[in-house]
Amino acid sequence: MIEVGTVLEEHTFYLDRAMLKAYAEASGDHNPIHQNEEFAVSVGLPNVIAHGMLTMALVGKYVTDWAGGSAAVKEFSARFVKPVIVPADQKVDLTVSATVSEIDGERVSITLSATSVGIKVLGMAKAVVVK
Repeated sequence: MIEVGTVLEEHTFYLDRAMLKAYAEASGDHNPIHQNEEFAVSVGLPNVIAHGMLTMALVGKYVTDWAGGSAAVKEFSARFVKPVIVPADQKVDLTVSATVSEIDGERVSITLSATSVGIKVLGMAKAVVVK
């Protein structure tokens, strides 16, 4: 039974440079901060970072999987607070969890948590679904 305070099952996605390359090809976003370590460092980043919209897409997948499909998702928003850093030859986690924050009839609001290597990457992350 879903009630306010229910903690949803955590899910971990793994990102690597191959995923960033595939996402760049699919999205057309070839910004070198997502592919070229030397360039990323030259503009003040610690390393190559994942595309923000890739991060959002994976968190969105978590929401839609829980909701039973994208048609059930009525709202989904977040703010980027830290990038997901993706070093060469490594897989890094994007760990997503949620807590039910409000229930209004069939509408269920959830507060989302998204971290990578223990660092919060999204703030004010929330969704509303119809269950």
